[in-house]
Amino acid sequence: MRRRAARLICAVVVAAFLLLESSPARSVREVRRVLIFNVFDPLSSPGVAELDHGITVGLESSPYQIELYSEDLEMTLFPDEAHQEQFREWYTRKYHDRKPDVIIAVGLEPIKFLALSHKVSFPDTPIVFCGSTEEMLGGLKLDSDFTGVWEVAQPEKTLIAALHLQPGTRHVVVVGGVGAYDRYLEAIARESFRKYESRFDFLYLTDLEMSALLERLKNLPNDTIVYHTSLMQDTSGARFIDATQSVPLIASASKAPVFVVDDVDLGRGTAGGDVLSFASDGRVVGEMAVRVLNGERPLDIPIAKSANVYMFDWQALKRWGLKEADLPPGSIVLNRQPTVWESYKWYIISGISLILLEALLIAGLLWQRARRRKAETDLAVTYDRLRLAVEAGKSVGWDWDVQSGRDQWFGDLQTMFGIPADPGHAEGFRRSIHPDDRELVWKAVADARQGRKPYLAEFRVVRADGTMRWITARGKFYYAPNGDPVRMLGMVADITERKLAEEALANVSRKLIEAQEQERSRIGRELHDDVVQRLALLSIELEGVQQDVPDAAPELCTRIGALRNQTTQITNDVQLLSHELHSSKLEYLGIVGAAKNLVSSRSWKLISRVTIYALPCHTNFLFLCSEFYKKPCATPQSIVV
Repeated sequence: MRRRAARLICAVVVAAFLLLESSPARSVREVRRVLIFNVFDPLSSPGVAELDHGITVGLESSPYQIELYSEDLEMTLFPDEAHQEQFREWYTRKYHDRKPDVIIAVGLEPIKFLALSHKVSFPDTPIVFCGSTEEMLGGLKLDSDFTGVWEVAQPEKTLIAALHLQPGTRHVVVVGGVGAYDRYLEAIARESFRKYESRFDFLYLTDLEMSALLERLKNLPNDTIVYHTSLMQDTSGARFIDATQSVPLIASASKAPVFVVDDVDLGRGTAGGDVLSFASDGRVVGEMAVRVLNGERPLDIPIAKSANVYMFDWQALKRWGLKEADLPPGSIVLNRQPTVWESYKWYIISGISLILLEALLIAGLLWQRARRRKAETDLAVTYDRLRLAVEAGKSVGWDWDVQSGRDQWFGDLQTMFGIPADPGHAEGFRRSIHPDDRELVWKAVADARQGRKPYLAEFRVVRADGTMRWITARGKFYYAPNGDPVRMLGMVADITERKLAEEALANVSRKLIEAQEQERSRIGRELHDDVVQRLALLSIELEGVQQDVPDAAPELCTRIGALRNQTTQITNDVQLLSHELHSSKLEYLGIVGAAKNLVSSRSWKLISRVTIYALPCHTNFLFLCSEFYKKPCATPQSIVV
């Protein structure tokens, strides 16, 4: 039955590969045969099953269509040499006409079988091996047709880790069986532990029936650790599947923590150790087989060592009170029971997030309510202040509901503007705005609304009796949380009296300037018509005196000539001063004609001596001067012409 089941598993594996390779895109790939020789039936050996699974995973990278064959020597049930010889002869005949492209040997007996007879049974066929230690092979040597992975059992590392987990250990019990594989592992353990025999009490329970062994394990001292090698056969001849039958019995009966050799013995009550990883080794062997199929020689592929790892079972550690913090660095912990946080982390996070979200929403609602109440309070205060201001002075206030379009006015519109008060609409007030100022008013309202800034405007209104009044309007928009304006409050004040006062002051200033100009004109005429003429006569008289001076007095003649020149210069200066105070050309020709005449008749140097005073008409004159000379204009007080 077991053999038929094994054949069925192999057939399923082969069928799976055939299905994977049957797509149209891969149907043209070349076929390569791979034969796996197992030491045990995979159903009776979890270790072999793990190795075979790893091999199939490694073969998936092959560019060829794989025909996978699997055979086993069934060393568990048929360990005697007679049966083994029959199996070897049968497999040799079976594959005589169907030569494999590569053979994978899994376990000690297949490796020994092929090492001794492959030249005859499978000539020129490369072989990749795994599932055995190099020590188990004894003195048998492998030729250049072999490559693969040696398993490296390291009982010493497991012992060191166990002693670190249980520092008070005084007794070490080694458990095993009498089968060939059991004895191999026992021998490796004895050699590894030999140097520790002076420090600890070692006891080897490897020659007992299963029932006697379990009874001994129930009565171990407290300061003991157990190292399990392999128990596939006891002294009574009973056979066991080590990982699934022996290990659970030993772990449950033992009064001390049990440490093991390979990964398939974990999760069955054992604590763990530095274990062989059969799955990893199988993948490496499968990848080696692919390299061979691709044309590489086994001789060129170095033999590898197994990938051992520190691996422990969390539940067993808890059972024996061993601390996870004392494990070797990088250890893998299996079957760890998640903490409450690990189990319900996302539920806790979701719950807390939901609570926080609800708290934020409540806080936001409370904040919005407080803000709305404050806005309402501020609005009421503003409204009251506005009303008091209206009642105390010459002003009118309004409250405009933007959404409904209705506005409420308070104050004496009739007295201020001659407009009847309308509590619902103020069309009369809007119509009273001076036509020239309406665009200014609407633009100021729109700018204040869009820019979220205060509204401010000065404009004129025309009363019903035709009287024009000046007013100033100030207002402010209030907005909803979404940013839409909902209300506008404002005040209108009559500033006509202020405007009239400003205009009166402007008239006084103009009259003062006109008086100043008249006085300047009078002084200029006096200088031109009187002083300049008298100086001219003085210059003429000096000229006559100079001519009457005898030739015998040249120095006197020179002095009179100098006085005459000074008089002439004074005359010119006074004349220029009179023109500065009052220009007849400016009066008769106007400022443009005077400027053109001045520019065409005098150089800039001469013009720069005349100062223009800050009169309204002189501003145009400055502009003309700057245009003529392409010089930047300064203020009227600093420009000279």
